[in-house]
Amino acid sequence: MMKVLKKLVLLSFFSSVLFASASEPFMDSLKIQGQTRRFWMIIPDGVQQNAPLVFVLHGYGNPGKKETWMTKAAEKHKFAICIPCGWKDPKGKPSWNVGYPSQKGWKVDEVAGMEKLAKHVQKKYKLSKENTFLTGMSNGGEMCYLLAYSKQKTFKAFASLSGLTMEWIYRTMDAPKPVPFFEIHGTADHTSEWTGDLENKGGWGAYMAVPISIGYWIAKNKCEKETKERVDGLNKSNNRYINKYKYSGGPTGCQVWLYEVVNGPHSWFDKDINIGEEVWSFFSMYLK
Repeated sequence: MMKVLKKLVLLSFFSSVLFASASEPFMDSLKIQGQTRRFWMIIPDGVQQNAPLVFVLHGYGNPGKKETWMTKAAEKHKFAICIPCGWKDPKGKPSWNVGYPSQKGWKVDEVAGMEKLAKHVQKKYKLSKENTFLTGMSNGGEMCYLLAYSKQKTFKAFASLSGLTMEWIYRTMDAPKPVPFFEIHGTADHTSEWTGDLENKGGWGAYMAVPISIGYWIAKNKCEKETKERVDGLNKSNNRYINKYKYSGGPTGCQVWLYEVVNGPHSWFDKDINIGEEVWSFFSMYLK
């Protein structure tokens, strides 16, 4: 009996050491809907079992890379990162299927696929089922909206960077429950326009204005309190500043944040704010 206990203790010790030492990004894969989903994992030194997990989704045409706006925050706050690589759409661009005109006829269920991947990563790497979050930039930001509107139960909060709500989502879907939502968007973004594009002049399909997109979540979460703070951007020479709007006071505690980057372009705003820390400060409010 003592020998068995000693073996179990040693096995537990070595598995903990192996888990905690995987600090370099590494590639993994999973079969989903008949295709191979490749993804990067970042598990910083010191991350413990049942640690939080943050999914980071890339923009249109940009395959998932092993460095993200969340990496430094993960190293500091000891959470793991999963960076999935989007499949190629009918135009051959790595992307997420959110209903762009160029994606017409593309039979990919991103919601089911992302939930399956999250559950796989949680189990394989012994990460928290209750503390799994999603952030994405541009097309990845649109995935934040799509998943937040869906019936998924995997992701606890969302942070979209330069993302938007497709008009078809806004018109045909209604989120089944309140969820915490954070949008960071530049007013000079000419790819995902702050004012929306209901006439599809940009070719990405009709989409809603940022204030309308966020207004939906303020109403869904029944937020009653608004605060506003103006802060200067990190780069004093680019004439940008950030209006931080925070909405709270709803019965479920689900807040909505909107960071309006005045004169900000289509980007992840690493030149304007400490984006990883801002996103994690939002997610960390919902840790269990």
